[in-house]
Amino acid sequence: MLSKIIRFSLENKLLVLLGAVLLVIGGYYSSRQMDIDVFPDLTAPTVVVMTDAHRMAAEEVERLVTFPIETSMNGATNVRRVRSASMMGYSFVWVEFDWGMDVFRARQIVSEKMVTLSEVLPEGITPVLAPQSSVMGEILFVGLQSDSTSMMDLRTMAEWIVKPAVLATGGVSQVTIIGGDLRQYQIIADPVRMNTYGVTMDDIESVGKTLSVNSAGGVMRDFGNEYALRGMGRTNELEEMGRTFIKYAADGISPIVLSDVATVQIGSAVKMGYASRNAKDAVILSISKQPNINTLKVTKNIERNLKDIQKSLPADVTMDTKIFRQADFIEAAVNNVARALIEGAVFVIIILFLFLGSFRTTVISVIAIPLSLLGTLIVLHLLGMNVNTMTLGGMCIAIGSLVDDAIIDVENVYKRLRQNHLKPKEQRESAFMVVFNGSSEIRTSIINATFITIAAFMPLFFLSGMEGRMLKPLGISYIIALFMSLIVAMTVTPLLCKMILSDDRYLEKRDKESWITRKLTNGYDKSLRWALDHKKTVIISTCTLLVAAVAVFFTMGRSFLPDFNEGSLTITAVSKPGISLEESNRLGHIVETELLDIPEVSSTARRSGRGELDEHSQSTNSAEIDVNFTLGERTQEEFLTDVRERLASIPGIAATVGQPLGHRIDHMLTGTRAAIAIKIFGTDISELFMTANRLKDEISDIQGLVDLNVEQQTETPEIQIRPNRDMLARYGITMEEFNHYVELAFSGEKLAEVFEGQRSFDLVLRLDESYVNSIDKLKSALISTGTGAMVPLEDVADIVSVGGPNSISRENVQRKIVVSANVSGRDVVSVVNEIKDRVNDNITLPEGYRIEYGGQFQSAKDASRTLLIMTVIALMIIFLLLYGEFKDVSLSAITLLNLPLAVIGGVFAIFISSKVVSIPAIIGFITLFGIATRNGILLISRYFTIEGHGTSLRNAIIEGSKDRLTPIMMTALTSALALIPLVINGSSSGNEIQSPMAVVVLGGLLTSTLLNIYVIPVVYELVHKKKQ
Repeated sequence: MLSKIIRFSLENKLLVLLGAVLLVIGGYYSSRQMDIDVFPDLTAPTVVVMTDAHRMAAEEVERLVTFPIETSMNGATNVRRVRSASMMGYSFVWVEFDWGMDVFRARQIVSEKMVTLSEVLPEGITPVLAPQSSVMGEILFVGLQSDSTSMMDLRTMAEWIVKPAVLATGGVSQVTIIGGDLRQYQIIADPVRMNTYGVTMDDIESVGKTLSVNSAGGVMRDFGNEYALRGMGRTNELEEMGRTFIKYAADGISPIVLSDVATVQIGSAVKMGYASRNAKDAVILSISKQPNINTLKVTKNIERNLKDIQKSLPADVTMDTKIFRQADFIEAAVNNVARALIEGAVFVIIILFLFLGSFRTTVISVIAIPLSLLGTLIVLHLLGMNVNTMTLGGMCIAIGSLVDDAIIDVENVYKRLRQNHLKPKEQRESAFMVVFNGSSEIRTSIINATFITIAAFMPLFFLSGMEGRMLKPLGISYIIALFMSLIVAMTVTPLLCKMILSDDRYLEKRDKESWITRKLTNGYDKSLRWALDHKKTVIISTCTLLVAAVAVFFTMGRSFLPDFNEGSLTITAVSKPGISLEESNRLGHIVETELLDIPEVSSTARRSGRGELDEHSQSTNSAEIDVNFTLGERTQEEFLTDVRERLASIPGIAATVGQPLGHRIDHMLTGTRAAIAIKIFGTDISELFMTANRLKDEISDIQGLVDLNVEQQTETPEIQIRPNRDMLARYGITMEEFNHYVELAFSGEKLAEVFEGQRSFDLVLRLDESYVNSIDKLKSALISTGTGAMVPLEDVADIVSVGGPNSISRENVQRKIVVSANVSGRDVVSVVNEIKDRVNDNITLPEGYRIEYGGQFQSAKDASRTLLIMTVIALMIIFLLLYGEFKDVSLSAITLLNLPLAVIGGVFAIFISSKVVSIPAIIGFITLFGIATRNGILLISRYFTIEGHGTSLRNAIIEGSKDRLTPIMMTALTSALALIPLVINGSSSGNEIQSPMAVVVLGGLLTSTLLNIYVIPVVYELVHKKKQ
């Protein structure tokens, strides 16, 4: 079968060359069509149920809104976890499904469950599903600032000009606005004047609902025409609204109009959040994309739309799209990996030219790289995958291996052509037969080596969860690239050898091997003879190195993924619960000012409090600050230390420093924006808070632990209006009337909408702000009695100041509090182990309370376990493949000796570089096993062939080893040196995950190759002599 493929390629020159050209065209076309992103789609199948609870207190939201929603979701199909947050006026429930669940099916399941909620939720409260967005979250922040335009006008422009245009852009799922003053039409009722005129809040409410409404009168037909009949009651003139009739005065003659008892005005809605850019007030729009959408394309389309919009805005309004732009990180990351790909290819070309000493042979070998990579892109495109740092990383790691098959083929055919040329003319074979035989004699070794490399990558495909989503595309692209290189080596490479290398004049000039090959072969001959004469020394030295490597491995730290270098920070600054939004804004301003003093920081954007109903809502006492920075003389670690020190110097805040993408991944894994989440479950909020603080104090001095915070679920001040039922009965006020009055008078009830052209604004009724901002005024607010008279609120209710929770977090229908932390200068796993030891020894939990640990380290633990089990199975498959080639257990075992030899270099390479074993490093070892086994196959299969010709054992080993030295050195050096760009630029954006793999493969291949060419011959001779 394989011989037929090679023969077909040699006999059908035009067809093979045309196929290669079509491959190039198809690969280029696919690359233009594929989406580009920083990572594969990591979005967990999560549906967010959001509810506006009309300013209910957190406990009421939990009891009346969150709990019924959670209960209905817990029985849903394939739900793995339900998380919730209840805060004043809002409820958020995250329904997380099993990985692999189609998110739109998940949304359908949640929608069906929500149908039953209408009967149990309070009247007027309707939960909604959040728009389906990607885990990458916000892809763009747009800031609006102005010198003279008011913050209200700025917010109105954002709401009615910018937001609709952005939402109309394909691929955008959500636009959230924060900052500025939200324009409102307000009816500010005056209780004193209302008492004078005998007007109640209910009277004003009923008038307000019809204040600005048109009516439809059907049609009128006259003079042969048909006219639409409309009652034009709609207006946006304040004076006209004020003249709206309420009722007659007591005399039954004088009309009472709205302006007699209330002020009609345009004002700003109750402020829920502030925004600023570079410590100056701004309006910030946060734009999220849909899943599986090209971020670069969407960003360009949005920016094009915004450019057109900018022309229609006032001259003093500036629009900034550089606050946070995920496309910058994607472009930098993909460009860095692509550059590493090109630089790796250059290293490969240099190595080939040095060893082969021939421009033609180098060209034939190198052609395998573009053909294999372009073929890989075609297959990835057909599989519906995109171009990202993982798929490119797989190609990067494969780039040295791509030429391995071609090198072995070219080197063998070139050698056979030269040997054939040295024969007398009458004994020479045809070029066709020499190339055919030269390719055929090593085809089995090539195919087995390729399949062994593919088998070594099998464990990667058994990873589940986020790590599986992230790393499987790397394995897929690596395997496809290897398979494509195998096809090229069996078709294009033999044909090019026949076309370019078989010329007699060319072979006359190239009768000798290259200078470097001759020198290496001579040196190797002497050293190999010494090694064969000193077997004990070679074996003991190798075993000593292996034992040392294993000992070093167990001293190193563990982690899930290396830290990303996104070029920006996301800082969450939390102040004391219960402080006002204005005070929170002042503290946020101080934080921004401090950050802008750091030389590396180029800009900041802050969002304090919350915007609209948004799943990423902050509480009033919380701010999220996005910081763009460019590193100068200091390292990133020094810069982050400076940031943390400055934040620690600001009194009244607790800060967590993360990166936009990194903290979103943390949030997706644990619901907490930090690398470590210690969850304490229990029933009483005060007890949870005290336990969490005891735990925090216990672990605060652990080395490497930073950004240690307790979730701020603590009591905040609360004014309670407690009805006196006896007094209510005396004055003829029902409980319904009492509750309606409290909601209407103080929270501000939306009655209707007022239109200005196509724009609509809320019309709100409430008492004057002074009644809300002062307890004494609150007491004196007048409530209508059953007789129509009005009495102060304090006559019918007790008004007291107490404490109540500001927010309540739950997971799987249990209250919880989270102690969160990040790690700096140490691996995560060792820190978590120390935390567990401290907690077990020193923290006693109340009855019914428990602790759970979550974060990236848990994913690392699960992934490591899976990889270990599957690697053992993969090694068995590799052994079976080797046995299939050699039909000998001992020879198969000798070939597998390359694996421990490779481990030696891989372990020491990690020890020198980072001293941390991460999941990418483990995958580096898996890659290494496949590549390293290839060298053993080449040696032992050659010994077999030479022994078959009747040569003595020692001579067969020496001749076979020398014969295979050049291809082994070339394949090892091309595979290893192609990774140097990834190792050197390991901290660059996009290279962070591939770099640990590259370090392991580079170190492992160097030791594996050097030891392989001595240890395998020594062991082979020992085993063979015992058999004899």
